[in-house]
Amino acid sequence: MKILNIEEITEKIEILKVDGKKIVHCHGCFDLMHPGHIKYFQAAKKMGDVLVVTVTPDIWVDKGPERPVFSQDLRVESIAALECVDYVAINKWPTAEKTLRLLRPDIYVKGQEFEKLEDKTGKIQKEFKVLKEIGAKLRFTHEIVFSSTKLLKKHFRAQISVDF
Repeated sequence: MKILNIEEITEKIEILKVDGKKIVHCHGCFDLMHPGHIKYFQAAKKMGDVLVVTVTPDIWVDKGPERPVFSQDLRVESIAALECVDYVAINKWPTAEKTLRLLRPDIYVKGQEFEKLEDKTGKIQKEFKVLKEIGAKLRFTHEIVFSSTKLLKKHFRAQISVDF
């Protein structure tokens, strides 16, 4: 089974690491699954043996009003449907910091839009500090990038004009 809770994934990772497997971790909201997300996960999987994805829970999504569009359960199920993803869980906290400390991945992967270690929320900077603390590497993918927020805004604007 791919969909587990954080504690179950932590136990699996401990066993996999004993077996010499390289653990790769991706974390985010992933509200609107699009080709950019899929290519990001595929590229991340190539960086190691096991790809673990954690999803921001509904209560902590900070993308604006009426977000997330899709519930945490639907987002997790969509990600689990991808062949390249080995395990997926709903994060328990507003950021990935505690999750990184629990999972202790070998590699934490973000998209190239975070390469300067800057984002409006300051989350990437906090995550980077934890990665140094646990001895994990931060890597970036260089795939096509879409913004779920921009796609949703464009779609809803178009939908509103069609509906009236």
